[in-house]
Amino acid sequence: MGHSKFENKVVWITGASSGIGEALAKRFASAGSRLILSSRREEELVRVAGLCPEAPSVFVLPLDLAKPESLADAAHSVLAREKAVDVMVHNGAVSQRSFAADTRYDVDELLLRTNYLGPVALTKALLPSMRARRQGHFIVMSSVLGKFRLPGRSSYCASKHALHGFFDTVRAEVWQDNIQVTLVLPGWVRTNISINALTASGAPQRKMDSGTASGFTPEFCAERIVAAAEAGKPEINVVRLQENFALHASRFAPGFFRRLIRGRQM
Repeated sequence: MGHSKFENKVVWITGASSGIGEALAKRFASAGSRLILSSRREEELVRVAGLCPEAPSVFVLPLDLAKPESLADAAHSVLAREKAVDVMVHNGAVSQRSFAADTRYDVDELLLRTNYLGPVALTKALLPSMRARRQGHFIVMSSVLGKFRLPGRSSYCASKHALHGFFDTVRAEVWQDNIQVTLVLPGWVRTNISINALTASGAPQRKMDSGTASGFTPEFCAERIVAAAEAGKPEINVVRLQENFALHASRFAPGFFRRLIRGRQM
C-alpha cells in the first residue's frame, strides 16, 4: 500500500471477525498498522489475524458490544497493553428484519445496546487518553439508514441515526484536541448482515437479502473507508445509484420519499 499515515499506529476494530471488519483488518495490516481485533467469536478473530501477516502486531480481544458495561474494562486492558489507541473503528453491529409493532422490546434494546451504546461506552473509555495525547481518530460505521428510514428496520435505523447525533457532536467538542471522526454510510455490502439480522423474536433471519447479495464487496468498501480516513474526511457514502437516489430524495423531497417507502416490504 506504500507509506500510510496509519503505519505503526494502533487500530482497534470491532466486528472484525467477518465482512467489512475483516476486510478493514487486512487493509490496515497492509498499511503497517498494529491491530486489535474484537468481536464475540474468538476462533474467527484468530482466523482473521492469520490473514494479516503484514501487521507488526495483532492482538485478539473478544468482547460483546451488547454489554456496554463491560467495555471500559476492555479499553483499559488495551491501553495497558498498547499505551494508546490511535484509531478506533466502530464496525460491530447487528441489523433487523421485523416491523416495529411485532418486535419484542428486548430485541429493540439489544439493537440499541449493540449498535449505539457499545460504541458510546468504548468512546468514553478512550477519549481521556486521546485528549491527553492530542491525537486520535474514530471511524464509525453507520449506514445510509443513518440518514433515512426503511420499513422493517425501526430500531436499526434508530441506532444509526443515534450514531450520527453522538459522533457529530463529539467531533464538534474535541476538534481542538486534534481528534477526528469519520462517519461511514455504506449501502448494500455483500456480508452476512442480513443472515444475522434479528427478527421480531430475536432469532436471526438466516437468509441473504437479494440487495445484500448484489452489493459492493467488503474489500471495495474497506478501500474506500481507509482512503477517506487517511484524507481526514468527516463523512463518506459508499453507495450505488439507487441508494444515492434515496439519500437525495429523503433530503430534498421528503414528502415524496415518505410516500415512496409506505408499505414497502422487508
